[in-house]
Amino acid sequence: MPDVFAYLPYIWPAYLAYLIAVLSPGPANFAIIGMAISHGRRNGVILALGVFCGSLTWACAAALGLAAVLRTYAIALEIMKVLGGLYLIYLAWKAYRSARTPDIETASSESRTSYTARQLWLRGYAIHVTNPKAIFGWLAIISLGLPADAPPSAILLIVGICSSSSLVIFTGYAVLFSTRHALRGYKAARRWIEGTMAVFYSIAGVKLLTSRI
Repeated sequence: MPDVFAYLPYIWPAYLAYLIAVLSPGPANFAIIGMAISHGRRNGVILALGVFCGSLTWACAAALGLAAVLRTYAIALEIMKVLGGLYLIYLAWKAYRSARTPDIETASSESRTSYTARQLWLRGYAIHVTNPKAIFGWLAIISLGLPADAPPSAILLIVGICSSSSLVIFTGYAVLFSTRHALRGYKAARRWIEGTMAVFYSIAGVKLLTSRI
């Protein structure tokens, strides 16, 4: 049985590239931050867990070779790309409406808003799993981090290392941006923040809809 830790010198460069990608701003991180500062730590963490599960889904698909299958059936990726782009546009519309709502009405509305854990998890999962670029990101990480003859145990190792890091990062964002200071800052600049989120989601959605896979 090959020594799986002998592949660590291959894995580290891919891992560093993965960390940069996960830490950088994107629809998933923006959604986690927005949920955490506007609806608290619990909601932010649950949404972050949904995002993580979406990432893990693509990681497993790449590890099992399903990326090659999806490439063969390009129509499946096109459908997912359209769904993902439309969902981001929908989030942009919600953020835009919130930005135009006066603070008094927003406070009243938020007091009546109660998300279930299932709704939050599905929202986070949908944001990540409907982005077909994620599977190619994982495929690139595995290809970059391992030679062609790497055993399944080495693939499991790189998936495990990257996934555990993404779990910490996603939930860390939720915890960090659910503090009292973050909440005060959000209340003071709520309409600007929601407006920025609307622009960001719009750009991400349009970019996904018009991109080539």
